[in-house]
Amino acid sequence: MANAFSKEEKVAFDDMLEGFEDALVLSKLVRKHASDQTMMARTNDVFWRPQPYIARSFDGPDQTLNFANQTQLSVPSTIGFRKSSPWQMSDTELRDALQEGRLGDAAKQKLASDINRSILDVVSNQGSLFVKRSAAATGFDDVAAVEAILNEQGIPMGDRNLALSTRDYNAMAGELSKASRSFGNEISDKALRAAFVGSLAGIDTYKLDYANRKAAAAGGAGLTINTLVAGANFYTPKATSAATTGEQGNVDNRFQTITISSTTSVAAGDAFTIAGLEACHHITKQSTGSLKTFRVISVASATTLVICPPIVSGQGATPAELQYQNVVGATLASNSAIVFLNTVVGALNPFWCKDSIEILPGRIALPENAGIEVIRGSTDQGIELVMQKAADINTGQIKYRVDVLYGVVNLQPQMTGVIMFSQT
Repeated sequence: MANAFSKEEKVAFDDMLEGFEDALVLSKLVRKHASDQTMMARTNDVFWRPQPYIARSFDGPDQTLNFANQTQLSVPSTIGFRKSSPWQMSDTELRDALQEGRLGDAAKQKLASDINRSILDVVSNQGSLFVKRSAAATGFDDVAAVEAILNEQGIPMGDRNLALSTRDYNAMAGELSKASRSFGNEISDKALRAAFVGSLAGIDTYKLDYANRKAAAAGGAGLTINTLVAGANFYTPKATSAATTGEQGNVDNRFQTITISSTTSVAAGDAFTIAGLEACHHITKQSTGSLKTFRVISVASATTLVICPPIVSGQGATPAELQYQNVVGATLASNSAIVFLNTVVGALNPFWCKDSIEILPGRIALPENAGIEVIRGSTDQGIELVMQKAADINTGQIKYRVDVLYGVVNLQPQMTGVIMFSQT
């Protein structure tokens, strides 16, 4: 074929694929779900993934009145990211193999960064657990605060990860380097020599060379919400809903629209608590004694917000509410105060449990013998890297492009969150 890849180009692609996989740091810390690509094409790259069940238990031998249907919740998953790095070279520039290699390296780094960034964005924007630290990062106490909010709400113990901005990570390492005033202490030495934190309080930490930042919440003081049953701000989970035509469709139970006194200056990403609504353990339903944290997903109107997670109090006493209850109404009122937590601009440092985030590899189907040469390879996670090449006889220019297709979904925002420092 006229556009066939040379041996040198194939070797360069293999090197690019290897380096691409090495650079996929965050994607190795989430779960992978491979889907049928033919089915995905027929469903516009959207399909529904189940959330974990939460079971209930009762006392005594007689369970006659306790049999009820289990509500299986699901989440829409989309293969919605297509990233491409294109470039072109002339027939004389191709004589410089080093230049060609540098361009491939740059494409590899950018695409790997795009995938890592997509995971970072999903966790940072949708993670509902918010840990507010009033001082700069110091180390163990900060990570232990993340562990505490996860444990108190019944989040699985294993595969917990925390990604920190470089400045926050290095601040932790700085404190750890002082853990022992004498050399020979492994933790102190690594922190001093390599600014390394590692695993703390059962959570693996990682350093980011970039991190999302969040402005201070600008919503006015005195915002309130009606937490009484009559306020209709409590949510009842449901697996499906019926359209006006009678058709049944799945429901995304990760988000809820609530009504508050005013949404002026409230912005997506803001974190807040509601007076009297304490977080409960997802399994035992016992109050943690700490207020439940919520995130603003979007501002719908002058008085309505889309938030995450929904407020599931169990006040309606339906089986689904009791199964997925996440708050205990310690004190309910028609004007419960809303208090914002992100009070100072700063980095959003995401944390998550591995099973809560999924990456969905996609496949780009290019026809054979269509005048474009294609070479492809997959990482161990199934993420496919596709390189294309085409030559223009009129100009002597050779065009290259490297593509990836994938999706990222937050299956359970209550198993993910962010920690912010210096929030006075």
